Amino acid sequence: MCRFESIIAYRSRIFFAYFADSNSRVIRYLLLYSILHNTGETGIGKSTLMDTLFRKNFDTKPAAHNDNEVTLKEHRHDMQEKQVRLKLTIIDTVNFSDQIDKSESYKPIVKYIEDQFESYLQEELKVRRALHAYHDTRVHVCLYFIPPTGLTLKELDIATMKALEKRVNIIPIIAKADSITKPELLQFKTNIIQKLKEHKVHIYQCPTDDPIVAKANQKFNEDMPFAVVGSTEEIKQGGKTIRARQYPWGIVQVENEQHCDFVKLREMFIRTNMEDLRETTHSVHYELYRKTKLSEMGLVDDDKKSLQEAYQEKKREHKQNMERAEENVRENFIRRVKVKESELKEKEKELHDRYEELKKQHSEEKRKLEEDRDRLKAEMEDFNKRKTLGSSKRKK
Repeated sequence: MCRFESIIAYRSRIFFAYFADSNSRVIRYLLLYSILHNTGETGIGKSTLMDTLFRKNFDTKPAAHNDNEVTLKEHRHDMQEKQVRLKLTIIDTVNFSDQIDKSESYKPIVKYIEDQFESYLQEELKVRRALHAYHDTRVHVCLYFIPPTGLTLKELDIATMKALEKRVNIIPIIAKADSITKPELLQFKTNIIQKLKEHKVHIYQCPTDDPIVAKANQKFNEDMPFAVVGSTEEIKQGGKTIRARQYPWGIVQVENEQHCDFVKLREMFIRTNMEDLRETTHSVHYELYRKTKLSEMGLVDDDKKSLQEAYQEKKREHKQNMERAEENVRENFIRRVKVKESELKEKEKELHDRYEELKKQHSEEKRKLEEDRDRLKAEMEDFNKRKTLGSSKRKK
């Protein structure tokens, strides 16, 4: 929904937004925006950067990292400044890269993004849909945090961004950029870009077709990945209050472009291209998901039929297929029952034959025992007779 009045709203999700001290027209008409929160390793400074971008302490409680699986946790915030109201959703990737086997760490993230697409698609396919009132939960941008190793991307980083590139806008960020020297940082950026090109990983590219922002966006594209430093501490310097990180050897100013790329990230992401990120999500990433799902359902472009007619036709075909499948299951069940009955009858016959055989053997053994008993009895009687006869002779 869109109202160019005191408040103008867009229902969408993005990683984070920043609108304090901004005169940008993009910020002035933004209302609802959500973020698929920071994808990156644990303890890399994601939450601190969120607080820095919004100039707000979100008081995000550290998640327990006792589970072996990656989970996604939503944090919803309502923010307002003058005529601008922002509904922000930050989705954190808990336990990402904490496992021994990291090969499937990205799959819960992919599933989460696709689940949001599926929810929106189901709303679109309703006979009585209400997209104007639907709470759109699609993800518009993924801020991918890269640890400042000074080397290059890990295999997990490549696999994750490769899996996400067709589902969400990816903006790579080098976290804690003050932990390596400037020459190391420049070489690190070069290594990252080379690795991305080598594996054909597509990250978000700012549009350069608008002459008003073409020059700035071209520079933003050249400066990616952004090396940033986050801090919620405020320090007095030269009569001004600045956000910085203080060390024994000096301070690192968050908004000093000589120290880090935080200002470039803020300008590119929030003040210049936030609306393009939203549009790209809908017209590119969601449209690709929608096209794939509808193709799987057998729905194709046809001037003679509307989408609803094609959907109803496919629904009838699906019902017929289910009925045929049910009939096949019933027939298979009956066939298997008959086979089982035949097997049981055969088994019963075998048992009966075995019983008769054992019965016959028992009768034969009984007959032999009775014959042996009769013979033994006759022998005993004959023996007793001879014994009696012998005793009579001795007496005479």
